[in-house]
Amino acid sequence: MKPASEECDALADSAREEFPSRVPPLDLPRFLTREHHRIHLVGVAGSGMSGLAGLLIELGHAVSGSDKVTTTETERLQRLGLRFHDQHRPEHADAANLVVFSSAIKGDNPILVARRDSGKPVVRRAEALAAIMRAKCGIVIAGMHGKTTTSAMTAHVLREGGLHPSHYVGAEIPLLGTNAHWDPRGEYFVAEGDESDGTLRCFHPEHSLILNIEEEHLDFYADLAAIEKVFEQLIDQTSGTVFYNADEPNAARLCAKRKGAVSYGFSEEAHYRGIDVELRDFGSVFCVDRCGGKLGEATLNVPGEHNVHNALGVIALASELGIPFEKIAASLRKFQHARRRFEIKYESDCFLLIDDYAHHPTEIRATLKTARAMGRKRVLAIFQPHRYSRTKALCRKFGSAFDEADRVVVTDVYPASEPPIPGISGQTIVDEMVKRGHRGASYQPRFERVHCDIGNALDIGDLVLSLGAGNIHEQLSILAADLVIAEKLKVVVGEEGDVRLYEPLSKHTTLRVGGPAQFWVEPRNEKAFSDLIRFCRDENLPLFAMGRGSNLLVRDGGIRGVVVHPRGGDLDKIQVNSSEITAGAGVKLREIAYAARASNLGGLEWMEGIPGAVGGALRMNAGAMGAQTFESVTRIRYLDAEGNPHVKDRDELEVFYRRFPLLENNFAISATFRTQPAERAEIDRRLRKSQEKRRTTQPIAKSAGCIFKNPDSIPAGRLVDELGLKNSRVGNARVSEVHGNFIVNDGGATAAEMLQLIDKIQSAARAMRGIELETEVEIVGEAE
Repeated sequence: MKPASEECDALADSAREEFPSRVPPLDLPRFLTREHHRIHLVGVAGSGMSGLAGLLIELGHAVSGSDKVTTTETERLQRLGLRFHDQHRPEHADAANLVVFSSAIKGDNPILVARRDSGKPVVRRAEALAAIMRAKCGIVIAGMHGKTTTSAMTAHVLREGGLHPSHYVGAEIPLLGTNAHWDPRGEYFVAEGDESDGTLRCFHPEHSLILNIEEEHLDFYADLAAIEKVFEQLIDQTSGTVFYNADEPNAARLCAKRKGAVSYGFSEEAHYRGIDVELRDFGSVFCVDRCGGKLGEATLNVPGEHNVHNALGVIALASELGIPFEKIAASLRKFQHARRRFEIKYESDCFLLIDDYAHHPTEIRATLKTARAMGRKRVLAIFQPHRYSRTKALCRKFGSAFDEADRVVVTDVYPASEPPIPGISGQTIVDEMVKRGHRGASYQPRFERVHCDIGNALDIGDLVLSLGAGNIHEQLSILAADLVIAEKLKVVVGEEGDVRLYEPLSKHTTLRVGGPAQFWVEPRNEKAFSDLIRFCRDENLPLFAMGRGSNLLVRDGGIRGVVVHPRGGDLDKIQVNSSEITAGAGVKLREIAYAARASNLGGLEWMEGIPGAVGGALRMNAGAMGAQTFESVTRIRYLDAEGNPHVKDRDELEVFYRRFPLLENNFAISATFRTQPAERAEIDRRLRKSQEKRRTTQPIAKSAGCIFKNPDSIPAGRLVDELGLKNSRVGNARVSEVHGNFIVNDGGATAAEMLQLIDKIQSAARAMRGIELETEVEIVGEAE
């Protein structure tokens, strides 16, 4: 038998890796499958390496491994006997008879450097896998797309067919139990072949199943011709039958000339042909012909035409191995996806969230086509490009891959250990999409905000896909968890109420800054508000009431929990009863002033100059024109922290300047205001006076009103003026030149800039005048 070192000599010459493989002249298949040794795996947490670790443990080796991260898979392997180290230290591998490393490990890894210096044996993952496979009749599943699903499907069908196959698949496979397994009873070994680093050349299988061949991994390969050369070598080294996709031009061109090759697909020339294909939401039904004769009907419970192709390849392979079609069809009916292959993460009557590993334009196009065929209202996608080199090489193809998506949020590149390439980012792909006329593409460079962007765009009936080979699924998982709560909140507030995820609070504050509300809820009546309070109490959800958003500064990280915005229905009603006006918490103060005018009632004209609503005015005891809210209040109605209603008269209430403690933990429902009959002309005169004062003393630009409380010794605005800080700025936050106690947003300001400017003013007042300025504006939320 030829030593493994000779089998991969050509690969070592062309790999362009920092650390070339060094294998001693040993019989590696015998070493790994018929003897017991100490073996150390560098990069053991990776999906491919963890599978190899499982195989080696089952084969009786003493296995250790190192990686920088711990995963559920490494924890499982430790229970089986893996000695795991969370750092790459040479001493951890000193006693190993062999070290195996993944292609993601660089040549300066301390363990590899030590092995190189000592001349001890080191092999690549693929070399070890190929050697293990030599002990059985190997079946390699190869191609740029669909390998994991097809490998898992093949292993499942062969297992159900009674052949007891061993298998090695590059993902977690719930149906198979583990991603890799050694079964001593069977003669076949099914393995997913990795083409990314040229190590397909290491395999000498009995059978090969070629799914597709196209441009990919151009960080390693020069071009398509270089890729085809590796596939040609695999085909030449296959001792038995080559199965290939007749509908894929490159695979067909390379394989059709092979003697005894078996084709599959939809083409009339295919040996195994799929006909009468009926695609369903999460599956398909199709008939299979073999060389013109009908084999039977198959049902597949994984969606998409591309998976029908994959199943046809498995049917061809299993049939040629002698498994009856009836058993094959029964097995396919039970087949379930691998993790991260069109995996449902959340499903309800309103929304469907699916995660998929697709990261190449062809895969993305197929996945989106499958999603679109499900007939949902819209298809929304979040995409994380994988590798800078792939993004650069295939950016134009990426630009056309998302045509089936109504809305796409692209985040930054998952580097997968690659260094950045100047000018290449998620924006590169968005630019290409926009060039092609896509109207729903946006770039979100901050990964942790991706779920917010897509979640805020959600509408009932939408399907959301997370796409990418990195960690984009984490953002979909956050969205799924929040949707569970959001749908419960919708039940609480009823059909009339509104619930939105990740609503930008910059849209709801007069200052126009602030991050998102995790849950934005608008109850339309007191009962819904009361039920909401109880729900939040029971679910331990923070609850913050927000009116018109004046006198409020929300930090850039937004507000966790529920932000309740009382609005509509009873909460927006105004009732005039003799000289009293009762208004709901959502009513704007200026509406009360004009309702009073319409009834010839005066005394509330000062409300015209305040942009807030009743709820916020009560909480802050807002004021203008020398008047304060509670000077006009006769009674209020509120809900306590348990959701119970209460009514209190003014003389029962403790009120301070710009502070009303009762509403710090309770929630306003309505207030009744005292007025006096007045002539319409006099009311209009007072309204004009308020308007004129606001026009001449307050800035037109976006602001939150007065930022600081007035110290006893001097008005805050005059103090800021005397400190020479008018018109000073931090970023796009600026002290108004009109009034020193106003900070304005010149456009695009952040809360962080506002807070820096506030701190600058406070520091100057403290240092130059010995005055401690207190903020009047309410500052809430989390920093980014």
